[in-house]
Amino acid sequence: MTEHRLGVWQGTATVLGGVLGPGMLVLPHLAAEAAGPGSVLAWAALIIVSVPIAFTFALLGLRHPSGGGVAHFAGTAIGRWAYAVVGWWFVAAVPIGTLAGALAGGIYTADAFGWDSRTAAVIAFALLAVAFAANAAGLRTSGRMQVVMVGLLLAVLTTAIVASLPAVSAERFEPFLPQGLGGVGGAVGVLVFAFVGWEAASHLSADFAGRRLLTATGLTLAAITVVYLSVAVTVVGSGAASSPVPLTAMMRTSLGAAAEPVTGIAALVLTFGAINTYLAGASRLGVALAQQRLLPHRMASPHRSLAVLAAAIAVVGAVALLRPIGLDPLLRATSACLAAVMFIGALAAIRLLPAGRMRATAVAASALTALTLVLSGGYLAVPAAVAVVGFAARAVHSRRTGRTPPVEDRTLTMT
Repeated sequence: MTEHRLGVWQGTATVLGGVLGPGMLVLPHLAAEAAGPGSVLAWAALIIVSVPIAFTFALLGLRHPSGGGVAHFAGTAIGRWAYAVVGWWFVAAVPIGTLAGALAGGIYTADAFGWDSRTAAVIAFALLAVAFAANAAGLRTSGRMQVVMVGLLLAVLTTAIVASLPAVSAERFEPFLPQGLGGVGGAVGVLVFAFVGWEAASHLSADFAGRRLLTATGLTLAAITVVYLSVAVTVVGSGAASSPVPLTAMMRTSLGAAAEPVTGIAALVLTFGAINTYLAGASRLGVALAQQRLLPHRMASPHRSLAVLAAAIAVVGAVALLRPIGLDPLLRATSACLAAVMFIGALAAIRLLPAGRMRATAVAASALTALTLVLSGGYLAVPAAVAVVGFAARAVHSRRTGRTPPVEDRTLTMT
């Protein structure tokens, strides 16, 4: 897939789509509920912690480009076992997370247009189908679509911000810390899920020419700084924070009844951008893992890898329909897996990046990703179970074939 090169704007749209996901539909309300006006401080803290994490993975992708992404970095720095477990965590997280994200977008869109829950499910699976089709058509096609979708997303968010400005009042920021600093900490705990996504772009690192990945990361950080802080201030100042659908409430102040369909479109765009990025990264990681014999070798083709992901999502979807699980557990299980991925990736960066500013950035990223692990709590059982199942399956396969997988290969050699 390295013949398909992502340009700066396509790459920025892809990275931005992975960070700005369906969480933007509900996070402003949840953060304000935890900290009141002080949630603005939590958003600012989120941006600050995003900087070392984002640039750590961008620098790793720049110096060690590979479809294996974080798994490749971990394998190079630590060993084959780390390559395996990080790869399994990411591949396991994607079917769960993309299904949960698609369902969230479908439910929000259906609610905005007054449709029932069955229509919400149809919307969710339609979003998944379009994302799979875009990736099957090739990364360049997917990247172009991502530029359009992210441009539309930013337009909708800008509309919400501008529409709510006339309703912003200084009185709504008093008292600023009704729950004290503890409330801000609680809001940070909610918002930490908004920056999982930086590791997804590392799986596309081989598709960026030159230093475009670093440029795309910088542009993405600039974009989310403006968007996050603008939303944080206007959602509180306009009073929209009290609504469980804050974007609709923000736009209703100026758009009236037109706010619902606009919000429905926003839900579709936010959801598609995130699942498109994760499917692109996961399909390339699946190929890399299959080439390493850490997944069935039949997956060593982008289209087969996508087909396996589609089957996995279908299985998770069937389970979710037969035994209603709810979105919250699905999202938290996904976040636990991705937090584990980022933590191991940041540790690998300490060894792989040269001493100086790059390594200092990696050290900061390691400390901050360790915090995300702590915040995952009991859901850390999910990545632990994935690791146990993965190594058990490898042991069974080795006994059946009478062969022991090689400890190292050219992909894992230190550079």
